[in-house]
Amino acid sequence: MVESRRGLAYGAGAYLLWGTFPLYWTLLEPAGAFEILAHRILWSAITMGVLVVVLGRRAQFVALVRNRRRLALLTLAAGVISINWATYIWGVNNGRVVETSLGYFINPLVTVLMGVFVLGETLRRLQWAALGFATLAVVVLTVDYGRPPWIALVLAFSFGTYGLAKKKADAGAVESLALETAISGPFAAAYICWLVATGASNFGSHGTSHALLLTTTGIVTAIPLILFGAAATRVPLVALGLLQYLAPILQFALGVLWFHEDMPAGRWAGFFLVWVALAVFTFETVRHRRRQMQLAVESAPV
Repeated sequence: MVESRRGLAYGAGAYLLWGTFPLYWTLLEPAGAFEILAHRILWSAITMGVLVVVLGRRAQFVALVRNRRRLALLTLAAGVISINWATYIWGVNNGRVVETSLGYFINPLVTVLMGVFVLGETLRRLQWAALGFATLAVVVLTVDYGRPPWIALVLAFSFGTYGLAKKKADAGAVESLALETAISGPFAAAYICWLVATGASNFGSHGTSHALLLTTTGIVTAIPLILFGAAATRVPLVALGLLQYLAPILQFALGVLWFHEDMPAGRWAGFFLVWVALAVFTFETVRHRRRQMQLAVESAPV
């Protein structure tokens, strides 16, 4: 019971931190999204490298590098998470916080959809209903925005692809992220050097505090990941699935209440349909889990 409560606290901490990221990324302006991304990748690579050594994960890291299949999957993961991070940072720093929250609201539904087309999984009736509501929501939001909500869609599909690649790689959280950032790190470092050489770098140009904030991007990336890893070993996946909604709820609230982004009636209608889809999806997931547990108890030998 104590471990379960501790796990819930770790999970809540991770998603609360992810939910407040919009406040952090705006502090890094006037650096652009790609400069912030480059610093995030570079400092994350350094931070994760230190953690690999401190936590004694060097052998596991070397094993990942030597495994061609896992290396290929984590190279894919490095690419799509870089797209995800860049899109999210750009969205936050360009007044699209509400739309970024939409991406993480629909991410569970996109993940299920990818399971159908990539893994050949079969959906249950209510899962199809949830996807139907989500599709209608995207149509409504497309009409409202005057364009598809591409930021949300890129975030959802890139993170869904990232999760699929990580699942296939089946590697530890610390060493896998260390490898992903090590793969992307040289490109990030080269871009930062190019910015410095051309006089376009914002690092050190806006005071010591701004420079220090850029260096903390690695720690900010690592802390919620470590909390999430600690939660994953202590609480059921269903509980983690429910906790994941904390992040987009916070992001949505920040977009509306803190950044004062416009929410016309059409946009509210679209988000309402998304929330209906998530309610149906969550209800079906919990009900299916209970049925599976009940069947397991009934079939257990007496």
